[in-house]
Order: sequence, then C-alpha cells, then structure tokens
Amino acid sequence: MLTEDFDYDLPSGLVAQHPAQPRDSCRLLVLDRVSGQVDHRVFADLPELLSEGDLLVVNETRVMPARLKGAKDATGGAVEVLLLRERYEDTWECLVRPGRRLKPGARIVFGDGGLTALVVDQLEGGGRLLHLAYSTPTLMDAVHELGEIPLPPYVTEPLEDPELYQTVFAREERSAAAPTAGLHFTPGLLERLGRGGVRVARIGLDVGIDTFLPVTEENAEDHRIHAERFHLSEAAARETAEAGRRGGRVVAVGTTVVRALESAYDHESGEVVPAEGRTDLFILAGFRFNVVDALVTNFHAPRSTLLMMVSAFAGRENVMGAYRTAMREGYRFLSFGDAMLIL
Repeated sequence: MLTEDFDYDLPSGLVAQHPAQPRDSCRLLVLDRVSGQVDHRVFADLPELLSEGDLLVVNETRVMPARLKGAKDATGGAVEVLLLRERYEDTWECLVRPGRRLKPGARIVFGDGGLTALVVDQLEGGGRLLHLAYSTPTLMDAVHELGEIPLPPYVTEPLEDPELYQTVFAREERSAAAPTAGLHFTPGLLERLGRGGVRVARIGLDVGIDTFLPVTEENAEDHRIHAERFHLSEAAARETAEAGRRGGRVVAVGTTVVRALESAYDHESGEVVPAEGRTDLFILAGFRFNVVDALVTNFHAPRSTLLMMVSAFAGRENVMGAYRTAMREGYRFLSFGDAMLIL
C-alpha cells in the first residue's frame, strides 16, 4: 500500500486557525461509505442524521499544558520541552528543542527552579526520557503554573482562550493534543441528541503529538505507529454491546475512539470488553471493523495515519473524492476545521 496514494495538495488557506463559533455551526460533510454520495450540512444538524438507539462514543481526555520553556542548567541556553506520556512515576517521554546537545545527565531548569528535569535517556526518533523534580505538591501543579497548551504545528495564530482546544467532554488531563472530532459538540447539541434517544458513552485515549506526523515510508505498511494509552470502562463496554443488541449504531467520535473500541473487541465473545493498556493498532485498507458503524471525524492531513484509517473505513476512492469536493467547496481542514460524518 503506497503512502503516495494518500497524498493530496492542501492549500494553506484551507487550514483552519480558529474553531467555528459557536462550535456546532461548522460545516458537516456527510459521506455514504457504500455509495460515495456526499451531502452538505452543518454540525448542528447531527440529531437529524442519527436515530434513537444510536450510541455516540467520545474520548474524554483533556489536553495538558504540556509545553514547558526552560533553560539548560549548565549553559543557560533556552530549551523547550513537550511532555508526551508518563512512562513511570515522574518520568516522561518528551520532545525537546533543541535536542542535539541534551545528552543523558543534562539538567533543565524551569521558571525559578521549582521544576527541574534530568535527561535520563535518549529515545528512538530523537525524543528524551526526562525525570522531573518539583517543589509543588504534585507535578501537575507545577505544569499548570509554568506550562502552555501545545497547539498543533499548523495552527500559527494564538487562541483567545486555551479552552477552545478542549472538548466539552474533557476530564482527566493526559494528552498532548486534543481529540479534535469532539471539538464540534456543545452542551445544547448534546441535550438535543439526548432528547432524540441518542446515548453517549465515554472512553479515554491519551492523544500523542505523533498524531500530527506524516508517514514517511514509501510503503505505508512499513510505518511504525505510535502506541497510546487507552481505557474502556465496564460501563462503556456495556453501553457499546447493548447498542448493537438494540440495533443501534455505534458512532465513534474521532479516530482515537475507533482505535480504542477496535482494540477492546473480544473475538471470542464477539463484543467489546472492558480494557486498559496501550494500543498500537494501525488501521489500513482490509481491516475488519467489528465495532464501529459510523464515524464523526475531521479532514486530516495528507499522508497521515488518520487519513489512512478513514479511508479503510469508507474506501479510499470515496474519501479522496469527498476531500476533493470539500476543497472545491471551501471546507476548513485539520484540527479547528469542519467535520465529516461517515454513515
């Protein structure tokens, strides 16, 4: 499977710099994954497109203020750290910039010294393993005091309010990036969906910054996808199984939810089961979707694993055709852009 089959020319003017206000006023391209037919709606129309008994499954992770600016203790040189994931207590996998001279044993100081980091190891791909020490009651207290919300690299304009990069479902802070398909929901829209008999189940998957990286291998199957921590509770597993038994559709809100649900599918029982761990599930054409019946998603970057997953779900020709239509119609792309509903 060639990576170039998922490449396309995305004009910079179509990359959204700010979310729609209100959130559910963004445009919604509805794609029939069997026929390839496209319909143009707005996201607030979602209750009209779903049915009583359908189940929306959302990712309730919250983005951490994971970008930290500090200085190398030995030289005073500026250093920027992005916390990605906790490997074990107070020791995190991170991206650092500039990283070339940050060898194991180097020490980074943030703020007035109440937070420091020791480089423990150099990781594959140029990352670093950092052990963090802090004078505050918890590490997250220090991170909140000194850190910033890390916006995607293609969002170059500042946000008026960092909460615009959080979903209405956001709870536990564990992610370096937002599950952006959830950004389109509002409390009012959720209320309307509930009145129409659409239920909501919550799962957790920690979104890493690797989600923004393009596939560089010529053959997509040679790409090594990042592993992400996920959690599916007994309640979420039960809701998902019951939706199928009732004849309702399981509607995944975002690619992170697809990965979590399909990773938690038990082939022996034929249902989703409670699960917790790390998933490196890489979904490409030919994958059998056992859980997900419909998908709410954004318009993804060229050559991305996200575009490949969506194409596996709806067919590459259908998806690339829908993308061409969206570009002609001036849809807004990527994290703060418009949405797709694939039925």
